[in-house]
Amino acid sequence: MPMSGTDEKTVTKTRVKVERPRLHKVILVNDDYTPREFVIMVLKAVFSMSEDQAARVMITAHTRGTCVVAVYTAEIAETKATEATDAGRSAGYPLLFTTEPEE
Repeated sequence: MPMSGTDEKTVTKTRVKVERPRLHKVILVNDDYTPREFVIMVLKAVFSMSEDQAARVMITAHTRGTCVVAVYTAEIAETKATEATDAGRSAGYPLLFTTEPEE
């Protein structure tokens, strides 16, 4: 039985498409001076890696020249790369982490 006096309304929802922030890779650049143990220590401290993960990343960078450490939003990637590079610099090593946009 239809109810009298009710208005039917069509509700239109507008979906706002939120664009995901562009992600950036943090890259470890190999050098021939920073001790392997120090690189592993920095990877564990700054990127919360396990001993095994850090050792694999360090060896990959050593053999290939570079290795992607992690992927973050631009601001976090930049902060982590700077923190890790500064750790090397303050210990007197040329340790270098860079960032670049992910494809």
